[in-house]
Amino acid sequence: MFPVEERPVPQSDLPGEVTSPTQPIPVAPPPLTPQKLSPDDAWGLTPSDRETCRKWLAGMRSNGIFTPPALNDVVASPGVIGGANWSGYAFDPQRNLLFVNTNNFPFRVRIIPSEKFMEEAMKGGGEFGSQRGAPYGMFRAPFFSPSFVPCSPPPWGTLTAVDMVEGKIRWQVPLGSMQNFGVAHTARVPPGSPSLGGPIVTAGGLVFIAGTLDPIIRAFDVETGKELWKVQLPTNGHAVPITYQLNAKGKQYVVIAAGSHAKIKEEKLGDALVAFTLP
Repeated sequence: MFPVEERPVPQSDLPGEVTSPTQPIPVAPPPLTPQKLSPDDAWGLTPSDRETCRKWLAGMRSNGIFTPPALNDVVASPGVIGGANWSGYAFDPQRNLLFVNTNNFPFRVRIIPSEKFMEEAMKGGGEFGSQRGAPYGMFRAPFFSPSFVPCSPPPWGTLTAVDMVEGKIRWQVPLGSMQNFGVAHTARVPPGSPSLGGPIVTAGGLVFIAGTLDPIIRAFDVETGKELWKVQLPTNGHAVPITYQLNAKGKQYVVIAAGSHAKIKEEKLGDALVAFTLP
């Protein structure tokens, strides 16, 4: 077991809201994604993109993990779809390794007084929640650069092997690609994509995972994180793969549901179940 410490965290400046002065923070394993985004960290495909992201960040509150939403834009890093809190994990009991896909994908969040909510919501630009019965509504949106990639440094998605005995990261590799996501990118986009769909691990030493913004299922070596295999799917596989045998001496199958995500407009909706056999 690894210790947990109570550490000071940023406090709310919203009138009438009282937040806890501390939060429980595990000492180990270390964070799997960055938990703060400063103007100096701003990233862009071009110098112009980076400077725009830097200026935007300079006008936002960005005090790291547990920064409460406020009346002005706050940077939530890694954002509302993780870090590691969305897709689940896979555990290899033989090696005591936990395999986790993480998202390094910041969001802008803001609290809106209820009397101004409809006016702001009509402007669009993100997701709005009216928070019925409360004095405030909510706004959130991915923190993209003008080139429609995150303003945070890449990789924007990783696959990580965590040693659960030592409390250390055994390996961490970029997962997926945003090269063809959103607008057409003429520049080379670094590897790594947010993912919505967790991994599985097999006794034969393979980690299978899809879930990325590119419609691909991949297999990685459990010991090194080396990508060993990948196949394009009919559309994005935001699901956890399954594996099975029909009998004790039969072939082993890996199956993924490829249906994409209704809220990601760049993806093509589908309803495919794609099966592979292991040699």
